[in-house]
Amino acid sequence: MFLIGERILLTLWVGALWAIGYLAVPTLFALLDDRVLAGMLAGRMFTLVSFLGLVCGTLLLLGTGLRQGWLVLRSVRAWLLLVMLLLVVAGEFGLQPLMAQLKAQGLAEGSAQAAQFARLHGIASIIYLFNSLCGLLLVGLGEHPAGRIGAA
Repeated sequence: MFLIGERILLTLWVGALWAIGYLAVPTLFALLDDRVLAGMLAGRMFTLVSFLGLVCGTLLLLGTGLRQGWLVLRSVRAWLLLVMLLLVVAGEFGLQPLMAQLKAQGLAEGSAQAAQFARLHGIASIIYLFNSLCGLLLVGLGEHPAGRIGAA
């Protein structure tokens, strides 16, 4: 049975991914003339979503493991949660510090730093999209028996 606490955690995490990434941040850039301010606010929101994801994802993975025991190794849900957590870690503790370092050096238009920042931003965007889609898949799977590898 899909526990109510897990439903809430999953809804909170996946809802935040979609609300911030695809509603709030695009609205910031559409409405604010100051792109630096919009970027700073967006970065802060993404950091908050990352930490929310770390907490929710860890609790969800632990709950799945406690409930399923060794069968968790055959659980599509558990593997999706693990992938999502690893992507959050890679983005927040791998890409974001590199992007912050480049911003601190200055991002003059046409500079090598600006080009590198754009590449890292593109990678971060792809990771975020993939995480968002994995989250939707998790919501769709719920605790369906087909959520187990090898299940008929």
